[in-house]
Amino acid sequence: MMRTIEILLVIIIITGAFIIASLFAVLPSPRQVSPLNIRRLALTTLQTLDGDYDLSATVFKANDDPAWAQLQIALSACLPPNMVYNLTVYEVQGGGQLYTVIKSISNAESLGVSSDAASSLVASSNVTFSVTPEKIGGSQGGGVTLYILNCSDSYGWWITGYTAQSLAGDLYRLLSPYFGTTVMVQNTTQLGQILNGTAIQGETVQNAVVINTVGEAVPIPSGYYASTGVGYDSSHTSYARYCYVLGTKVRAFNWTWASIVGYPLYYVSNAGLFPNDQNDWGIYGMKQVGPAGLNAFLQGIDGQDYTYNGNWITDETGVVYLSSDASYYCNYYGIYPSPYQTATRALPDSILTAYHLSVTSYIFNKVSNWIAGAVYRNAYQGSFLALGLTRTPDIRLTGLGLLCAYKPRLYRSEYTVNGTSRLVVLQLGQAGGV
Repeated sequence: MMRTIEILLVIIIITGAFIIASLFAVLPSPRQVSPLNIRRLALTTLQTLDGDYDLSATVFKANDDPAWAQLQIALSACLPPNMVYNLTVYEVQGGGQLYTVIKSISNAESLGVSSDAASSLVASSNVTFSVTPEKIGGSQGGGVTLYILNCSDSYGWWITGYTAQSLAGDLYRLLSPYFGTTVMVQNTTQLGQILNGTAIQGETVQNAVVINTVGEAVPIPSGYYASTGVGYDSSHTSYARYCYVLGTKVRAFNWTWASIVGYPLYYVSNAGLFPNDQNDWGIYGMKQVGPAGLNAFLQGIDGQDYTYNGNWITDETGVVYLSSDASYYCNYYGIYPSPYQTATRALPDSILTAYHLSVTSYIFNKVSNWIAGAVYRNAYQGSFLALGLTRTPDIRLTGLGLLCAYKPRLYRSEYTVNGTSRLVVLQLGQAGGV
């Protein structure tokens, strides 16, 4: 019985203490419990008003233009009923005074004891802002020549889903602004012309960049460059000697030769020269050279004597990731390939010492002793870009690799030119209610 009475007394005491405490407790207002993010509301409102560039158009109109009244109606409609506001437009100027008030609209004399604001910089609709690329080699004259192999009489391999011509067009649009002259090499005859050091349309042949768009194959001119002793190794029944000649031309002319995908120079291609030959996969007009093509090409770049070497030198590394430099220049040049790729034709770093090469830019991070994508520079002269990736080519990686190697600057127009920019500040406060 006594235990029951004790329990009842405890309940009475606890209940009484709770009631007394509740009488004196000061609860926070709903505004404090769930405050409104006024700055975010102000920014969202500005973005909404400028969704169709109406805000940008209005702030450049005369102060007595009816568009200001329409802007105030739209502003009131975007905000809750208990919100007071002040929208002020400033002219952005150079010199001493940076901002000058143009116009202000408000729905109250005061914004209360608590307010916040957001701002937006808008540009005049009749002003065009542009980015002008620096021409690669422009300090030495008219800029470097870009050759894109668009040979109509050569077929590609490992460019699945594309044709050499479609890739050539994409590369032209991506890279031509950075070069003094861009020349589409339309057939193998024109390729033979530049290999002889003769310009196609008055361009500078020396120091050029040459992009091979046919993947693992490489166009080969008929005649001189396919003849025995020049391009054809009769003792090994191989066109590896032609790949060697290409390497010597890259060295002699100080070219940068770009291979966009797969195992470089694995086939030679010329529909007229090999009409009945195919690459063992049903693509006619080409002959397989095998790994001897790349080995001979590297010998040529390094100025070594030609020696037939049919050893396979690439390896599969799986997934590879863009290097930190490549990622940085993605943002700088606005080129955004996937940050990771699959590499099955990565080159060993042993070629650096074997052929006196140095890496001017890594496109992908090394995986152990393997390099999936990089631009290599010979100690004497001549460079080589190789992307040992699997099949479908991404020409953004080719463009990124070349731009990482040459690093042309971008000249952007100013946003603070007098009369072209205005700053809009929206300040909000709450009136009434809890």
